[in-house]
Amino acid sequence: MSAPIRNPLYDPALDEHVEEMERIAAFVASAQGETPAVWSDKAVTAARANFDAYASHPQEVTDRFTDREIDGRHGPIRLRVHVPDRDVRAVVLDWHGGGFFLGSPEMDDVFNLRHAAATRTVTVAATYRLGPEAPFPAGPDDAEAAALWLLENAQEEWGVPLRVVMGSSAGANIAAVALQRLRDRHDALAEIAGANLVYGVYDMRGTPSQCERGIPTFRDLYLPDVERRDRDDPEMSPIFGDLTGMPPALFTVGMADYLFDDSLFMASRWHAAGSEANVNVFPACPHGFNAYPAELSRLANEAMDDWVGGVLDRCEQVES
Repeated sequence: MSAPIRNPLYDPALDEHVEEMERIAAFVASAQGETPAVWSDKAVTAARANFDAYASHPQEVTDRFTDREIDGRHGPIRLRVHVPDRDVRAVVLDWHGGGFFLGSPEMDDVFNLRHAAATRTVTVAATYRLGPEAPFPAGPDDAEAAALWLLENAQEEWGVPLRVVMGSSAGANIAAVALQRLRDRHDALAEIAGANLVYGVYDMRGTPSQCERGIPTFRDLYLPDVERRDRDDPEMSPIFGDLTGMPPALFTVGMADYLFDDSLFMASRWHAAGSEANVNVFPACPHGFNAYPAELSRLANEAMDDWVGGVLDRCEQVES
C-alpha cells in the first residue's frame, strides 16, 4: 500500500498574506527584464552576471562558510560548508538552482545559514557542472560524486552522517536524479532519511504550467542535442524514473510558479511508488519565492525547517 500524501495541499489561512507577496513578486519581475529568444554566448554571460549580482550576500554571511574540493569524474567539485555554533545532528547536502546554466552554492548562503541553525545540521552546498560548457550528464555525475563522498566521509569530518538531500529548481532535478543513482548504481540509499525538494523541474519536456508561463529555452543549454520529445529519460526527467524505495520527501511550491505542475505531478508519482510524499503549496508565490522578504516566504522556510527536524527526530528514535 502506498504511503499517504501528507499535509494539506493548500491552507486557506495563508490568503491573508497574498497581497504582500503579489506586490513583492511584481517588483522582482519588473527588475528582471526580458528573456532572450536565443541564448547566445553573450546572453549567457549577461544572465550569469545579473544573477550573481542579484544573489550576492553580505560579507558577514559569506564569512560563515568554508570551501573545499573533492574529486569528481569531470574534475574538482567544490563543497561549500557551514557548521553552526552548536551541537549538530546530521549533514544536509544542497544543490542550488539556476536553470542548469547559472548559479552557484553561494546563492543559498542565507538560506543555509538559517536552516543549519534551525535544524542543527551541517549544510554542504555542492557545485555541479553547468551548460552550455558542460551539458548533461556532467551535472548529475557531479551530484552523484558529491553524495557518495559525503556518505563515505561525513561522519569522520563532522561526527554526523549525511541524512538529508536538498535542491531547489534545477537543483531539485539534480537531487532526484542523484537519489535514483544512489539506489541503482551503489545500493546506497538507506542512509538518506529525507529529500527537501523545492519548486523543482522534473519533466524536461515541459509540464502544462511550464508550457503556459515558463522559459523552456533554458533546457536547451543543458540538453543541446536532445529534442524536447526525447527528454523523457529519467536521468534528464526524474519524474519518469522508478521512484520505489525513495526516502520521505517534502515538495514545496508556489501556485504562481511555472513549475507548479512539476511538484504536484512528482509528488503524486512519489506517493504512487509507495514512498512518503509531503506537499506544501503557497498561494500567489512565484518561482524562487522563499528568498523574498515576505511572510509567506518565512512560513515556507519554517515549514522546511520543521519537516527536516522531524526527519532527524525519526532517525534518532530508530537509532536509540
